[in-house]
Amino acid sequence: MTSIVLRGLGIALFFGIVLGILIPGYVPEPAFIPGFALPPDFWPRVIAIAGLLFGLTAAGLGFAGQGTPVLPSEVAEDDTPKRVLLVRFGALVAAFIAFVLLTDVIGFLGAAILLTGAAIVLTGERRLLAWGAGLALILPVGLYLFFTEALGTQFPPGLLFN
Repeated sequence: MTSIVLRGLGIALFFGIVLGILIPGYVPEPAFIPGFALPPDFWPRVIAIAGLLFGLTAAGLGFAGQGTPVLPSEVAEDDTPKRVLLVRFGALVAAFIAFVLLTDVIGFLGAAILLTGAAIVLTGERRLLAWGAGLALILPVGLYLFFTEALGTQFPPGLLFN
């Protein structure tokens, strides 16, 4: 139960930081928005609020004892030392910090590709690295095109591509 609650609270904390700090700090507010247009921070806020609600729901289910428990067979198969898991967690935090810093330099798309690639590598799965590399490229580009072309959301281009 505690791991479910902690996982839910961690997810809620992450999306709370995105909602309260990153979006106001990095999403520009234009001087004028036509009445029919959505503001640039609309979709990032929707996603952050949804993630925050999902995290709080997971924590609530964990408190109620109704979350998905870890099966004993999965624990027996996972023999990854805690030191390795802590190093991966530290590397993931560093990847998110690098994402925030690199967004200003190489733009959102380049930083998103690097972050997705880092997250895939940090899973520890080495058999499907070619698929992971393709996914690290296709997923951010697809989401970027969807949000910029279909929804009209602008992302920071970065200093190199400005």
